Amino acid sequence: MATEHKITAAGRKDEGKGASRRLRRAAQIPAIVYGGTAAPQSIQLEHEKIWLASQNEWFYSSILTLDLDGKTQKVLLRDMQRHPYKQIIMHMDFQRVDENQAIRVAVPLHFLNEEKSPAGKAADVVVTHELNEVEISCLPKDLPEFIEIDLSSLSVGDIVHLSEIKLPNGVEIPELKLGKEHDVAVVIAKHGKEEVEEPTEAPVAAEVPAAKVAKKDEEKK
Repeated sequence: MATEHKITAAGRKDEGKGASRRLRRAAQIPAIVYGGTAAPQSIQLEHEKIWLASQNEWFYSSILTLDLDGKTQKVLLRDMQRHPYKQIIMHMDFQRVDENQAIRVAVPLHFLNEEKSPAGKAADVVVTHELNEVEISCLPKDLPEFIEIDLSSLSVGDIVHLSEIKLPNGVEIPELKLGKEHDVAVVIAKHGKEEVEEPTEAPVAAEVPAAKVAKKDEEKK
């Protein structure tokens, strides 16, 4: 059973930049919840609690239970604006979730047993993670918080492609429907760059200015 992640919010009527600034000064986050059959609604959330929640991976890829004025609804975080240099969340967008409609969500990838693999044990091999998350499509009830990739058998020269990821039941990767060229590499194991000794070139004779050549020829006469 998936873990329930609950956040609390309150409705608000004041809108506009001035109202948003007042909310931020009061340690509140202006936000909006939209989607489904209901009209978009402006809401506010307590900054400290949401900031702490935002430090967790699940906050960005899980269905959240939004307690709005005592009534709950399922939502996904769709956008979060941060201050350019302060630890302040400026605004958030949440989308209501219909349990009967498929959703698209980018979920993180967790790489397992890399250090135990033949490639991971080799000192001269570099293992690169080309992707750290992947966009999936599924019904809300099937949404995983993350997807695991077992690298225990990864060897030198191996490439793990998008199509090789083992997905949970009911989950698919829409990108793979666009053609083979979209089956991109997720993990690559290859030898580190070898230093190639450049061949020594014969020293090039320094050019002698034409004027000096002419002078020497004149002296010989």
